[in-house]
This record gives sequence, structure tokens and C-alpha cells, in this order.
Amino acid sequence: MSQFNHTAPHLTVTGQTAGQTEILTAEAMAFLAALVDQFTAAKNLLLAQRNERQARINQGEKPDFPAETREQREREWKVAGLPQEALDRRTEITGPVSRKMVINALNSG
Repeated sequence: MSQFNHTAPHLTVTGQTAGQTEILTAEAMAFLAALVDQFTAAKNLLLAQRNERQARINQGEKPDFPAETREQREREWKVAGLPQEALDRRTEITGPVSRKMVINALNSG
């Protein structure tokens, strides 16, 4: 097998793997290059914002929730009660679930 080295704008793939010339066709490389072109700027911006945020956290800033979710966080929340089956806890398995542990739990009275 010969060395495979295919380049598209802003994208280089090197290596030697069986069947890669069938997978990384010119059309596939053009598609990948288009993805790189489309998303690189946004990716770099997000990475820069993440680094800035991490630097602020390293300097002592505490993470917080987004302001637009304040209403949901501050409203009165109530969850449904436990089903009756969960309230009647007569036996518990306190170790790894094995045949012996289940038998011991069922025979525990």
C-alpha cells in the first residue's frame, strides 16, 4: 500500500490505512474542507471564550447560572410523592447483586 497524503484547502490528512482512499475521496475531502471552513471561526471563538472564562475562574470568579433562567430557578418547585411500592421497604440488598444476596434478602423476614 502506498503512502496516502491528500490535501484540501485548510485540511490535510496523512496516514496509511487500508481502504482510506475509498473513504476519503475527493468529494469527501471537499465536504470536510467545507466543514472546516464553515466552523473554524466559531470553534476558535468558543475556545477563546472558554479560555477567558477559565482564567476568570482561576482568579476566583465563581460560576453562576444564566440570568435568563432566574425565573425557572426561583419559582416554587414541587415533585410528586413516592409511589407506595417505594415506601414499603422491607428488604434491601446491601452488596453486589448476586444469587446469594437476593436469596438472603428475600429470606430476611
